[in-house]
Order: sequence, then C-alpha cells, then structure tokens
Amino acid sequence: MAQVIPFKGFRYNTSKIDDLSKVMTPPYDVISPAEQDQFYQMSQYNIIRLELGKEEPGDDECHNKYTRAARYLKDWIENKILVQDKQPSFYIYQQQFSLTNGKAYTRTGFIGLVRLEEFSKGVILPHENTLSKPKADRLQLMRACEANFSQIFALYDDPTKKIPSLLKQYIESHSPDIEVEAIPGIIEKLWVVSEHSVIQQIQDNMADKKLYIADGHHRYETALTYRNERMAQNPHHTGDDLYNFVMMMMVEMEDPGLVILPTHRAISGIKGFSKEEFLKSAAKDFIVEEHTFSGKTLKQRADEMEGLLAEKGSHSFVFYDGDAKSCYVLTLKSMRIMDERLPQHDISYRSLDVTILHTLLLEPLLGIGKEQMANQDFITYTHDLMEGAQWVEEGRCQMAFFLNPTSVKQVKEVSLAGEKMPQKSTYFYPKLLTGLVINKF
Repeated sequence: MAQVIPFKGFRYNTSKIDDLSKVMTPPYDVISPAEQDQFYQMSQYNIIRLELGKEEPGDDECHNKYTRAARYLKDWIENKILVQDKQPSFYIYQQQFSLTNGKAYTRTGFIGLVRLEEFSKGVILPHENTLSKPKADRLQLMRACEANFSQIFALYDDPTKKIPSLLKQYIESHSPDIEVEAIPGIIEKLWVVSEHSVIQQIQDNMADKKLYIADGHHRYETALTYRNERMAQNPHHTGDDLYNFVMMMMVEMEDPGLVILPTHRAISGIKGFSKEEFLKSAAKDFIVEEHTFSGKTLKQRADEMEGLLAEKGSHSFVFYDGDAKSCYVLTLKSMRIMDERLPQHDISYRSLDVTILHTLLLEPLLGIGKEQMANQDFITYTHDLMEGAQWVEEGRCQMAFFLNPTSVKQVKEVSLAGEKMPQKSTYFYPKLLTGLVINKF
C-alpha cells in the first residue's frame, strides 16, 4: 500500500525572516490576481514568487515566470533564506480555526513524501476530474524548480487511531517549531519530527493504508508525468530517487477538524428563463415547496435557507431567484429516478447531491452541460450562502441553487468505486498553507 518516507525539508530561516506570516500564502489555485499583488508586496521573499510568479513583458521560452522561480529558489537557498533540515523528518501540521457559526475546530495531520503510484493500482485514489491547463502550468514549474512548494492534501482510514494517537502524544510533549497566522483567523503550527522511533511507527502504521486525494489532483497527476519524464531521461534510475515521491499532508478520515464546505451554484446568462416554467418542469422529479421568509434582512433570509437545508438533509436544494419574499425547496422524489437516468454509474456517484443537481436540473432544464461546466460558463461558485443570495438579490446573477456539503464518507465511497465527482463537489476548509516546508528533489 502507500509508502511514506521522511525527508529533509527546506524551511524559512527565522534568523533572516522575522515574520513568517509575510512569506506564506494559500495554495496557488485559490489566489486572485489582486491577492497575488498583495503577496508580492508583503515581502521580497514571499513564496508567491516561487509558487505563482507574475508574467512580465518580454517573457519567452528562456525567460519567464518559471525560470524566475528557479532563480529565486537557488538564490534563497544560497543566501540561507531557506535552510534545509539536517535530519530526514516528518512534519506534524495542525490548523486551528473557526467557522462563521463560531464553532472552533482543530485539524491535525502530518507531512511526508509518498511514493507516486498510478491510480489504476488502487493505492492512491482520486475523486475529481482534472483540467489540462493547470497541469501544463504545474509541470513547467516542476521542470524548472525540481521541487514541491505545496502539499497535496490526502486522507487515510485508521480505525484503530494509532497514528492520530501518536501525533497527539508528540504534540503534547513538544513545542511547535513554527506557529504562524498567515491567514487571519487560522493558526498554523508545525512540529519537525526527526526521532527515528516515531518515524518508524508512522511508517509501519501507514504501510497498509490507501490514500484518498482530498485536494491537489492536478499537482498529483503533474508529479506522475514529471516522474515518467525523469525516468526516461535518467539511465541510472533506481526507483528511490526523490522524483518518485510527492509531498503530502495526510489526515485521518475521522479527524474532528475535517470540514467540507458546500459549494453553491449561482446562475447567470440563461436566456428566456421563466421561474414558473422551471418549477413546473422540476416538479416532475422533485417535491417543490415554497418557503415564505419571516426575516426582513439578507442575513435572516440566508439563515432561514441554511436552516431549510439542514432540516431537509441530502437530495434537497434551495432554489432562490432573489425575490425577498420566498424561496423554494426542491427534494428528490425517489432515488429510482437517478438509478434510471445514470445506470452506468455507481450508486455512490448517483447519490451525490451535486450529481442530482446537474443531472436533473442544471443540464436538462437550464441547458448547462458538461462542456459549459468545464468552461465555467453560466455558473459562479461560492461557499457562502449569504454571498450567493446577495448576488441574486443585487441582480448580478439570475438565480442560485444552495445545497448541503459532500461528506467525507461520500469522498471515500466515490474514490473506491473508481468514479470521479462533478467539478466543484468538495471544498475542504481551510486550505493548506504554502511555504511551511518545501521538498527539493
């Protein structure tokens, strides 16, 4: 099963960088151009210059954001801005955060290198489809820098809780090597674990585990492509060269801090849309119930819609067209409808709320098919129901569909069935911080 090994990570030198919050960022794929500018301005050593460099006038094949990232990395190592740990280590990584409901969470896992395996081997399992453009970008960066700057986020199943117990014991007896609040409201802690006995116990307990990719599908597939390139180029390939591995953060599936947020769909650009006709058509497969708002403010309306979702549970959606008087709850009449519509898919895929929404509502009634979804035509995504409601009320979008989050159990079932979820099915919160530790091949 999964082969996990320690490594000598590169980390920011705190004798040269006195404020680590100024040099770290979220993952590259959630950073807007405006945020990219902000990170550039925070520090000349912000990891944005490595992970998501700016394009500049006159860039060509030999001089571009990827070659600049490689030059920065080389300079920062030579000038000891980044220093390598002396011993191969695992890195316990903990995030403390709260949600908008005020509830506090702590998510704990560990960072190590994982041997790259083809998905067909069933050792490392995906749950999402990938797009070619982000993979091409990540591959060019990996070729230029020969490094992993951010961790892939993976889950593992440990019914005995041996590894979480081991991590907990270590945390309770050691102070963190890094504690930083780079993203407001999220406290990130890192412990460098170089003790051979602890490393061995983690490796032994991981030896029979599968890994389920939670976040980082594009980076994982890129790492596979890069490994295959290096294998072909290297006549002395041993199988243990560091390019055969990829940096991962691994969290146990029942960790109390594992949170998946819903990804709501706000719709715009549908020509000739009629709410009455839509609801009439939807009533073929769904029980349609109108809910009259008792609240007068946007927040009160949003809270009521969230309450409806929680009350109705899975296979139910809230449809909102911006009428501040009422919204509609659409509840699937029977799973037999999905069984008949998608017999070629596993029950785990057919049961997903996002699958039901796209198969029975967005595609047939609004004309938003797979191609439009891939191009993100007509759909804007948000994890904040109140934000989605505001977009509709302000006329920025025509309507919104609010849904409950996908569960960790569903991620596991879909992965084991060899299925891939529709795009934007999961949003693990919070994202992992980029810049805590770097893996240089």
